[in-house]
Amino acid sequence: MTDSMKRLVICSLTALAMIPAKAQDDSLADAARGRSFFERQAASRVFKVTCVGVPLVAAGLVVKSEDDHFRSLRNDYLPSFNRHADDYLQYLPAAVMVGMKLGGAEGRSSWGRMLASDAFSAVIMGGVVYSLKQSTRVMRPDGSNDNSFPSGHTATAFMTATMLTKEYGHISPWIGIGAYSVATATGLMRMANNKHWLSDVLTGAVIGILSTEAGYYIADLIFNDKGIHYYDIADNCSVDDAPTFVGLYLGLNAMPGNYSLPGNSSLQFSSGSTAGLEGAYFFNPYIGVGGRLAVSNNAVIYKGHALDETLDMFLVHAGAYFSYPIMSRLLIGSKALVGMSFCNQMKTSEYAIGKNCGAGLGTGVSLTFRARSNLGIRMFADYNLSFNRISPAKSTSHLIVIGGSVNVIF
Repeated sequence: MTDSMKRLVICSLTALAMIPAKAQDDSLADAARGRSFFERQAASRVFKVTCVGVPLVAAGLVVKSEDDHFRSLRNDYLPSFNRHADDYLQYLPAAVMVGMKLGGAEGRSSWGRMLASDAFSAVIMGGVVYSLKQSTRVMRPDGSNDNSFPSGHTATAFMTATMLTKEYGHISPWIGIGAYSVATATGLMRMANNKHWLSDVLTGAVIGILSTEAGYYIADLIFNDKGIHYYDIADNCSVDDAPTFVGLYLGLNAMPGNYSLPGNSSLQFSSGSTAGLEGAYFFNPYIGVGGRLAVSNNAVIYKGHALDETLDMFLVHAGAYFSYPIMSRLLIGSKALVGMSFCNQMKTSEYAIGKNCGAGLGTGVSLTFRARSNLGIRMFADYNLSFNRISPAKSTSHLIVIGGSVNVIF
């Protein structure tokens, strides 16, 4: 890390760590109302700034060594994907923000304050991204250059999404949901275009969010009460809330066991990756129904060597979801699912396994933290039993997935 970047990061973190007297007064008022320490911290400025960024940083560190697994999913399902929509999507939230301002919608800031906040955010984001690209020199997945880490497109998309949410999120939570959905689509397209690793995208998202928070905080210090309209965006959570959710599903997986083949040989599978979508509608705080669509990828080990062939499995499950609120912002969950799994064809030098499908069962446990009223960070450990005949002697397979997801909570 360069000296200039160190100074920039230190200044940004120092700004983020400074909590205004108003926030301190609010915290004291919360204490007087009998709110728990956990609830008071969840309402603080520092928490609101870092509640998404910190989990994404942790996820980026975890998956850095597993980037190849997630790239294998892209190579298996979208090997020739080449679209340029991400070059424009990254700016869409900013265009919507300016359009709403031109249309007369009253936002958080006046024109001057908004432009100053956005300029500070862009300078911080650009400086961090450029410094990291120059100091890390990570090769892109397609080998085109060594400016892969972090993803500038993703950083820009999450920066503009955060700008739009800060200015107009008070109108409807769907504005923030839409903005961050566009930003997420930008990051996914960067991976689909084979321009970035998953860790590049996660780090870019963190930089975009935190840079905007820092930029707006600096502008708040400079402008004070000039040109601002105070909007109280509701961020209340209750143990009585029904935690209906939908979100991305990303995890690392394992398929334990040996799969016997003719001639006293067998197959094993190395660790791999799983990605998909999961969601559930809850009738009350405890019981709901939902489903999951996911694809998994595992390298095949045959006679001690990894084959070029991989086992790809497409999973479709639906069933009952369960949740129990430990407190207003922390929930434990489980599920009981049934469905189908579909496997691709694999070939060894001596044996071929055809495409096949079979019924399947799924379960798992999860821990969800409601970072905001409509945003949840979920960690899960899932188990899937599939009745696929991967080898003549074995008609079942076991898939264990450990991972996390960022969920929209309705």
